[in-house]
This record gives sequence, structure tokens and C-alpha cells, in this order.
Amino acid sequence: MLDIHRLREDPIGIEKRLQSRDPSIGLTEILKLDEKRLSLIQQVEERKAERNRGSQEVGRLKMDGKDTSKLIASLSSLAEEIAHLDDELKQVSARIDHLLALLPNVPHPSVPVGAKEEKVVLRSYKESPLFDFPIKHHLEIGEEKGILDFGRAATIAGARFPMYMGMGARLEMALIQFMFSYHAKNGYIPVIPPFLANSESFFVASQLPKFADDVYYCEKDDLYLNPTAESLLVNLHRGEILSLEDLPLNYVAYTPCFRREAGTYGEDERGLIRVHQFNKVEMFKFTAQETSYSELDQIVADAEGVLQALGVHYRVTLLSTQDLAQQSSKTIDLEVYLPGQGRYYEVSSCSNCEDFQARRGNTRYRPAALEKPLYVHTLNGSGLATSRLLAAILENNQMKDGRVRIPEVLKEMVGAEFI
Repeated sequence: MLDIHRLREDPIGIEKRLQSRDPSIGLTEILKLDEKRLSLIQQVEERKAERNRGSQEVGRLKMDGKDTSKLIASLSSLAEEIAHLDDELKQVSARIDHLLALLPNVPHPSVPVGAKEEKVVLRSYKESPLFDFPIKHHLEIGEEKGILDFGRAATIAGARFPMYMGMGARLEMALIQFMFSYHAKNGYIPVIPPFLANSESFFVASQLPKFADDVYYCEKDDLYLNPTAESLLVNLHRGEILSLEDLPLNYVAYTPCFRREAGTYGEDERGLIRVHQFNKVEMFKFTAQETSYSELDQIVADAEGVLQALGVHYRVTLLSTQDLAQQSSKTIDLEVYLPGQGRYYEVSSCSNCEDFQARRGNTRYRPAALEKPLYVHTLNGSGLATSRLLAAILENNQMKDGRVRIPEVLKEMVGAEFI
């Protein structure tokens, strides 16, 4: 959530930067309501001061044995006016909070202005493998080898739910274990959080109120299914004041993730590309304000380390303003190449949300003893999501004889060199 003081100080500049994300965004209503709120606060304070002076006068009149009925009647009328102004103030404040909750984060100055397709390629790792035989889509490979069974998964749950079988299940679990251990060895604190969360947690994460239709909701229990561990980890220190010495706090979590993915998707997004359920290892950081962008570089490097260990060709892209998630100020994606489709797909998204989520969760740190607490900056990064990564392994490691090479770092856990 944005700081209303920031909007007051630079309304034109902030509005222009927000409109680079969405041209329909306007701050006029919020700023007018903010002026009204400030006026109401002043009116309430003036009338309360008047009421206090009147109460003191009543006491003096009574001590002098004088009539206080007219003054008491006047104070009663003043109390009603204060109550009315208080109600109006609550309504105006609630409307401001609602509108602020819908606004996205302000893009960092380094983020290119543009549409979703206008991302900037920063660098790449390795080259895509060359094949001297007809290559297959990962779904074709998975079904031929009996390691992916979307048909039976659909019988159990419906379309776009995956089911891993045999070596497919072993490869999926090996990926999870490898990535979870990899980040833990790099100093991230391992976490396996609850897979459901309450509405306040999802508000802090910025899933609510704007994206309520995108998540699975358990109405009877008033709980939401986790769409990404970011939504859970951002609440680890909700309402706390940390010390500068505590920061950065680095966490890594494993969770299954559930997304409604409402909409119609084309043939190119079949198989493991866009599913309602997938596994993910997530990195999350709470940092001091002045170090958050160096920590963003680090979280990207940690995600890249996984792909390099797996020997997968990938590229690093900087997202444009219109492709940012609501809470993000800057996002860098890692994209793997799938030769079966001749295109890149995102497998890790690393974002600096600055103090956007921390304001919602009131998560702060004290720079030094007796100093005023500041809001932390929060960062998240997939480390990584397994579904598209597994697809990349199947498609990039396919061989002419029909086998698929297992990445070296996974062979021992999978218990085989080939599928």
C-alpha cells in the first residue's frame, strides 16, 4: 500500500509513474478525499477543544452556584455534532483505505516503461541445445513414458491438474529436495508454512482485495489456498519491530501452489505450462531500505544458481511497467527455453516490493536504539517453480534414442541417469 504522504508531496509525479503501469489510474478522488479527511480532523479537534473548555466552564459555574442549563444544552448539541463528524471521518477514511488498497506499487526508475511484451533481455546462460532429430513436446514425452497422466488427473480433479507417475514423480520430488537444500545451504532459513491462510494474510500479500477471483477460497473456513509462498512468508513478522542487526532475514519455503488461472488458454500452454496446482520453492527476504536493491541482485543470482546447476539454458529479463505485479516495484524474470514449442517461459520471478507490503503488515525495523522505526522492504523470488522447469528438463534433455538425460545433480536422488 502506498503512503498517503507520498501522494500529497508529489501527486503529479506519482500519478504519471502509476499511469505507466495502467493509463486509467487517477489520484484525483483519493487526494480530494484526503483533503476532506484533513478538514474533518481539524473540525473534530476544534469542537472537542470547545467541548473541553465548555466542560471546565460548567464546573466553574456550578462552584459559583450559577445556572448551567443553557451551557449543558449547548455542550449536548456539540457532542452530537462531534459524533456526526466522527462518523463522516470514518467513512471518508475507509474509502481512502479502499482506494489505496487498489493502487499498485510505484515502478522503480530503472523499470522500462512499456507493455508486457516490451521486456528487456539482460543476459543469457548457455545456448539452446541443437537437435538432429524431430523433437517432442514435454507432454508427448511424459505420456509416452508414463510419467505424466493428465487424463487420470482430470478424472480426479478436472482439467489443468497434473499427475506425476513413476519416474516423473521421482524427478519432481528430486527437484524440490535439490532446490530446497540448495538455498538452505546458501543461508536461507528453511520453512514449511501452512498451505492455507486467512484474509488478513492475503491482504498483506496484496492478493486481496484486487485479486480475490484468482485464488481458491474455502468459504466454510474463511481460508484461502496458497497461490505462492510469498503470500505466507510476507506475514512471518507481521506487526513486529525488528532490529537492523536482524536484517536481512532470508527464508526459503516449499509449498504446493494453487491458482484458478481463470480464462481460456491456447494450445501452446497445454501440459505443465499453465496448471491449477504446482510445486514451488520460494525465497523471501526482509531487508533494510538502503540495501534492498543489492538484495534483489542476490536473490536473482541465487535463482540463477539453481538453473546453472541443472545445466539449463535460460535468459534474464527485466519486466516493463505494465507487466509488474501489483505489489512489485521492480521485477526480474528467469526464462527457460522449451525447444518443443520454440519459445521461452518464466520459471522464476524475483521482485522488490519495497515497503508496499510492509505497510499493510506493519512490519518495521529500528535503524538504531531510540530511533523511529522504518518499514522494511520485502523481496520474493521463485527458487524455482517445478512445473515449467520439469518441462524444460524433458524437452532440452531428450535424446535421439528416445531417452531423457537426468541432470547430474539429480541422478542420485532420482536413482537413474536416464528416463
